[in-house]
Amino acid sequence: MSGSIPFYQKQHRHYDRCYRSKEVESAVSQYQSSSSSYATRSRASASLSASRGLSASYSGLEESRLSPIPKRAKPTYLAMDKENQIIGYVVPIFRGSQEYASGLSDTEEARMKESAGYMARRNLFTSGLEMERTEQTSRKVSVRQSAEHISLSKRIYENEEYHKCMNEDSLMHAPEFVIKPRSHTVWEKQCVRLHCTVSGWPDPRVVWYKNNVTIDPMARPGKYKLQSSYNMHSLEIDRCDFDDTAQYRVSAMNSRGELSTFASVVVKRFKGEEENTTPAHLTGNVYVPVSDADAEVEGAPGAPLDVTCQDASKDYVIVTWKQPAVDGGNSILGYFVDRCEVGTTHWSQCNDTPIKFARFPVTGLVEGRSYTFRVRAVNKSGMSRPSRTSEVVAAMDPADRTRSSAPWTGQIIVTEEEPAEGVVPGRPKELEVTEATKNYVVLSWKAPGERGHEGIMYYVEKCVSGTDSWQRVNTEIPVKSPRYALFDLAEGKAYRFRVRCCNSAGVGEPSEATEATTVGDKLDIPSAPGRVVPTRNTDTSVVVSWEASRNAKELVGYYIEASIVGSNTFEPCNNKPVKATRFVCHGLVTGESYVFRVKALNAAGLSECSQESEAIKVKAAIASPTPPYGISVLECVRDSMVLAWKQPTFIGGADITGYFVDYREVINGVPGKWHEANVKAVSDRAYRVSDLKENRKYQFQVRAANMAGVGIPSLPSETFICEEWTIAVPGPPHDLQVTEVRANTLVLLFKPPVYQGRDPVNGFYVDIKEADAEEEAWRGVNEKAISTNYMKIKILKEGVTYVFRVRAQNKAGVGKASEPTEPVLAETKPGTTEIVVDIDDDGVISMNFACSNLTPDSKFVWSKNYKEITDETRITVATSGEKSKAIFNMPAEDDIGIYSCAVTHTNGESSSYTLSAEELKKLLEISHDHKFPIIPLKTELAVELQEKGRIRFWLQAEKISANGKIEYVFNDNTLSQGEKYKMNFNKDTGVIEMIMESLLQEDEGTFTFQLQDGKATNQSSLVLIGEVFKGLQKESEFMCKEWHRKQGPHFVEYLSYEVTPECCVFLKCKVGNIKKETVALWYKDGREVKGDGNLTFTEGVLNLEIAQISKKDAGVYEIVMKDDRGKDTSTLNLTEQGFRDLMNEMFSHIANSSTALKIQSTEEGIRLYSFVSYYNEALQVTWHHKDSAIAFTDRIKSGVVGEQLWLQITEPTEKDKGKYAIEFHDGKGGLKRTVELAGQGETTSASQILSGLILVLLFSDRARVAGGLPDVVTIQELKALNLTCNISGDPVPEVVWLKNEREIVSDDHYIMKFESGKYASFTITTVNTTDSGKYSILVKNKYGTESADFTISVFSPDSKK
Repeated sequence: MSGSIPFYQKQHRHYDRCYRSKEVESAVSQYQSSSSSYATRSRASASLSASRGLSASYSGLEESRLSPIPKRAKPTYLAMDKENQIIGYVVPIFRGSQEYASGLSDTEEARMKESAGYMARRNLFTSGLEMERTEQTSRKVSVRQSAEHISLSKRIYENEEYHKCMNEDSLMHAPEFVIKPRSHTVWEKQCVRLHCTVSGWPDPRVVWYKNNVTIDPMARPGKYKLQSSYNMHSLEIDRCDFDDTAQYRVSAMNSRGELSTFASVVVKRFKGEEENTTPAHLTGNVYVPVSDADAEVEGAPGAPLDVTCQDASKDYVIVTWKQPAVDGGNSILGYFVDRCEVGTTHWSQCNDTPIKFARFPVTGLVEGRSYTFRVRAVNKSGMSRPSRTSEVVAAMDPADRTRSSAPWTGQIIVTEEEPAEGVVPGRPKELEVTEATKNYVVLSWKAPGERGHEGIMYYVEKCVSGTDSWQRVNTEIPVKSPRYALFDLAEGKAYRFRVRCCNSAGVGEPSEATEATTVGDKLDIPSAPGRVVPTRNTDTSVVVSWEASRNAKELVGYYIEASIVGSNTFEPCNNKPVKATRFVCHGLVTGESYVFRVKALNAAGLSECSQESEAIKVKAAIASPTPPYGISVLECVRDSMVLAWKQPTFIGGADITGYFVDYREVINGVPGKWHEANVKAVSDRAYRVSDLKENRKYQFQVRAANMAGVGIPSLPSETFICEEWTIAVPGPPHDLQVTEVRANTLVLLFKPPVYQGRDPVNGFYVDIKEADAEEEAWRGVNEKAISTNYMKIKILKEGVTYVFRVRAQNKAGVGKASEPTEPVLAETKPGTTEIVVDIDDDGVISMNFACSNLTPDSKFVWSKNYKEITDETRITVATSGEKSKAIFNMPAEDDIGIYSCAVTHTNGESSSYTLSAEELKKLLEISHDHKFPIIPLKTELAVELQEKGRIRFWLQAEKISANGKIEYVFNDNTLSQGEKYKMNFNKDTGVIEMIMESLLQEDEGTFTFQLQDGKATNQSSLVLIGEVFKGLQKESEFMCKEWHRKQGPHFVEYLSYEVTPECCVFLKCKVGNIKKETVALWYKDGREVKGDGNLTFTEGVLNLEIAQISKKDAGVYEIVMKDDRGKDTSTLNLTEQGFRDLMNEMFSHIANSSTALKIQSTEEGIRLYSFVSYYNEALQVTWHHKDSAIAFTDRIKSGVVGEQLWLQITEPTEKDKGKYAIEFHDGKGGLKRTVELAGQGETTSASQILSGLILVLLFSDRARVAGGLPDVVTIQELKALNLTCNISGDPVPEVVWLKNEREIVSDDHYIMKFESGKYASFTITTVNTTDSGKYSILVKNKYGTESADFTISVFSPDSKK
């Protein structure tokens, strides 16, 4: 079977050298370099090539037993290493035919006949067409090759598995795509398959993705089919639709890594003939306005339109477009064309300079690849937005487009035909200039008849007319397509052109030269259109017609522009050019006057504007109404029938003035002649037809009339029998109307049935169902019957379409349902407004409704309880422009009800307002406030004290204008601005104030602020008498004094005391407004306290420290701050109760610092003790035993050593067991520390204490003072004193020296030493009178504590004498 290679395989990546794997590229280069030697080799050379390993891509194999032709050299696909071990198979160079896309090159026998020179030329000039050879094979050869392939695959697989087991680690490598999937462009409903071949060890896992989403075949069974076999993987997409256009990714992964590659699928749709899109005024048509998005740069033109691709070939395509309707106010300088390869997102610009023509040839495309194009317009303000992208177009020979795009099947076709020798091609035929502009010239020709069996390419030559000097245009690369665009030609010069063919055999003779062609635009801009005539159409549209442009060539269409009279600003009416000479301009403002103009355009550009049309006012054209419909019978008696019908869908732009009813008798199914039932038109949509005959059959038709005339009659109704109704239940309600449609609610109006039944109608039921639901879906809206002829339905869902019907009931039951309404969509239309209740400044209550969609014939109709208001006794209606108001004359209970307003000749503009008793009461209260307004106050009149003791009276009005007036009144006397009273009114904030410097006795009384703003008034008063006045006056005087005090140095915080945790007392105060000259003087009991190191004066804080406070420190402390600006004094009384409070606070610190009560064995017995951080001799301590105060005896004693408070029990007995406590007294609750001395349990027992005492006496060495210290030392002043004593104890005791119960620190005056753990010395270098006092030495270790006391008395020589 023979055939050429399909277009989709010529540029398949499998056939493109740049996509071949390294192994295949090596094999091809080896094959090309040695092709000349193949001509002389015998078929047996295949076995010799096996020793060359991987460098010979096609090694020999054993002849298969299945092969019936032993003389033919069999091609092989195995790859060998140097040891002749099979390590894989080689991907062959694919070729194909029309039926199959083959996976192998020609046979060895065919390749041996080709010479090296021929191969070199063919490789240069044949990139795809050299593969177009017909191949035939017999059935036996096909069967043999199929069997060989199966055997070969099995052998390769077994060999691979063997080597994998032998050396698994060395074979492990990341996935690699030997063959990558290629991109496809297919038509809808075709199938497409993506293939890839993946190598890697371990075997990679392959996953397919669509737009980065994993493809799951089970999600859409039958849509996707995934296959994997011998590292070959495929994805098949069945019956492609437009949604399958996407980027597909295949990912391979194993333990060594992951690799992905991409392919694009573009699905194209078939297009039928384009319909005429000119809007027409037909029932059911909907106008959808379309306009360009705003330009990114102000003043830039709109985006070009309708970008299409024409005359596409292998490397060339012509892009055309339509000029935009909007030029941004400046003429368009030109256009830029961009292109994008399918599967990428990168756009590249095709022309460097803007082109004026709306057509451009794009060259330099890559054969076989698909592209999309877009166009941008530019003027002096900037660049437009890009146009919509064109349809996808593939760069390929037009002849290939008719061929199937079936994917590669993998089947191999072998041919016995020998390649033909190269033939130099003949002359190209029918060369012509198809297009010539000042930017480029396009040539077109046909291929020659003599071309050989391989592809041909072309060289284009040019010469200036009148010369014979030919110059080759494409010197480097010949073109593949029989079309070519020449750029860079000199405008105004004449040129001739010719073309030569070439292939591997050589360059042919040139074609016949073209006639001389002058470079320049051959297409002229069309002339301006003729007279423009506008005519009325609807209330938002006008029909514009015009005379066509004369002698216009290649006319694209017309743009229509409209302008409001007087604005001088034209706006485009159509986004795309129209070819007809009539256009309906929509989206106009009702009631405005417009003028129109038209421009023609072709590829050369836009014409001049036509003359402006006459002005026309936008208003609906009046026509007769369309027929009524839905004729039904409401009542029937012996000789008459009551009919009802529905209003026409189109009333013709004017109110319907009435209806005419016709009837005819039907005898044996044959209708008779029509007869008029009424000569005078009826306004209601119900009419009783009289003078009928009983038990006869009749048909009816109705015609509607308006001021334009009587419309055509409706279709004949059903056939009705004229017989008297005798049923007990009422007939159907009629004239159902829907109003006030919103997203979730609407109001249904209806009229009661004409036929009442046996009893009067006493209620109605409303039914609802979705428009497309079955009849069984009707459901009731109300459970209880309603008595009104209207109902507000509140159970709708937004976006759902409903129909409604009504049933009447009487005592006998529920009657027949009415005819259903037309389908109603539950939505709130844009621009919908509601009734707004307003109360003006005079207290007049009104209901206001506005509508922006009015037509000249629109009217506002106000109703109460959905009955039109005709009597203006209680309601007065006033309408102005787009607003209407219903004013209550004298609001009262009679006005309670539902008020609605509907606007005629609109799309159902209506709204309602329910006035209930509560709402009426609220409105009357607001009305009263408006009639007798009160200025609202945020705050009532108040008083506050300011700096210097000033008194400020103030209030704040919530709302007051700049014209407001204020009167200040005191005890019925008006106050005025002066020295005593300062008034101020801030009109921005509404704050009103009056300030007085001071309050005198005569200022006791009532202060009032009276406000007036137009009609509004208000006042607020403040009473200042009695104790209130005296307290305010006293506070004012105090603040005045304070202000004067703070002008000099003063106390910010007055004198107070602070007791630190270390039991130091600080007298402190905080001062302000001080300077360097400010002096601070301390006094105690009127005597100045001399400053010493304890007195500080930093950062406005003064401190006086009292160390080791005692009773002698009690007294009255005073501090005086003074400088040249004045002075300030602060006093602190620390006598009696003040001193006791101070000491109690210190005692509280001492108590809180005490440690837990502990028990210690001593030589004499048991000692209970607790340590405090500081001890003061005024501290009161009580010891308790069993919650009773201990009476001290010679056996039980208490005392203090340093900071240790102790209780000594000598020779303890059983009676001494129990709970002991030490209580610290601080003048408040005090603090207790307790310990339990018991006989069992966890608490320490007396026997244990005795045992511990014995152990201490026998085995321990507690701290002791052995002796050496006198009881009293008397020494003369200025002498030196040294005392020494012996210390014992193991471990070595700690030694502390005390003076007056406070620890002494060693310094230059006191020198204390403890040497060798045995000798303690105490030295006073120079004794003075302050050294007199009680001294102690305290020694302690873990076994106990002991102290020794002595007294030092210092005297001076003078006092001794």
